Amino acid sequence: MAFEELKPGLQAEITTVVDDSLVVKHMGGDGVFSTPSMIALMERAGIQAVQPVLGNTHTTVGFEVHVKHFAPTPKGKTITVRAELLEIDGRKLRFKVEAHDEDKKVGEGTHRRAIVQIGQPST
Repeated sequence: MAFEELKPGLQAEITTVVDDSLVVKHMGGDGVFSTPSMIALMERAGIQAVQPVLGNTHTTVGFEVHVKHFAPTPKGKTITVRAELLEIDGRKLRFKVEAHDEDKKVGEGTHRRAIVQIGQPST
């Protein structure tokens, strides 16, 4: 497995509006951006950062998440999530992940993914 273009510094960003599918409502009102939703977007950004280099024969699967979600974001606000590849250890990748709303940073941490083959290689 050799992906010459797979290098630290690859990154991706996802921007979306917090809607009903991304909130929890047990806090009252219209709800706030949920931690599971933040983590899912962080994972998706990690995938998007490296998938163009991996092509259609490989992808990544998440296996570790260390994040803090330290500020609420109400429904209707825009969230931007970023992932940056920090380290490559064989087939294991480590990303820095962050989430910001329109006003502040709301989450940060690290996320690890492993490169896996999709199906059988063509001959």
